[in-house]
Amino acid sequence: MVFQKSACIEPMYGELPFLERFQAAKDDGFAFVEFWSWTDKDLDAVKAAAERAGIGIAGFNGDAELSLVDPSQKEAYLDFLRRSVEAAKRVGARSLTIHSNGLGEGGAVIDSYDGLSGTVKLCAMFDTLRECARIAEESGVLMNLEPLNIVKDHVGNFLASTRMAAEMTRLIGSPGLKVLYDVYHAQLNEGGLCGSIRAYGDQFGHIHVADAPGRHEPGTGEINCANVLKCLEENGYAGLIGFELIPKTTTAQAVRAIARL
Repeated sequence: MVFQKSACIEPMYGELPFLERFQAAKDDGFAFVEFWSWTDKDLDAVKAAAERAGIGIAGFNGDAELSLVDPSQKEAYLDFLRRSVEAAKRVGARSLTIHSNGLGEGGAVIDSYDGLSGTVKLCAMFDTLRECARIAEESGVLMNLEPLNIVKDHVGNFLASTRMAAEMTRLIGSPGLKVLYDVYHAQLNEGGLCGSIRAYGDQFGHIHVADAPGRHEPGTGEINCANVLKCLEENGYAGLIGFELIPKTTTAQAVRAIARL
């Protein structure tokens, strides 16, 4: 099976103005692009750039600085998520990525909520995720819940394990709520990538690929990315493979490494 590829054009194609990255990704064989935030973008210009290039928009982050684990933020979180859904519809994006904790500059966790117990955080997240699933079903915009690594990039994030994310989406049981499985984050947190795919792959709505350590292109670290893709195929995954990576040297070199997969 040849998976359709998506390029995250925030860290990739950084040598080009943002709106030129859509055509560059299309020229390099990507069927979709994705990016991180939408509030700092001209959405009409984004839609036009994607349409000119003939490339789809896989998605972007839907929750900004708000947190699923803080029960006092539930209504604000859902209000912003609804705005994100409208933004996704406006540009034709397929999905939104959501997280347990609000993220600030460089993806830093804004608040780890050390004053809240794990029970409160878990219950608050589950409660709000049920509403997220309802919004997804009503809107047709898929929600992908992403565990993040707490080793390097997102210290203090609550949702750190594939198992917790997948068990929550299974319990909720909505076709609109799935897991974003990022192999870079998973490798740093827990390893055992193919074991996780076999155990929880039925809950995956989107995949992110970058090697670890470094978060660079395949072949620069310790992950056997070809085996990961083979395992995904063997376990029935048929969605997009998103390359959310920081080119070690140039985007062109990273694209060549991706092509070798």
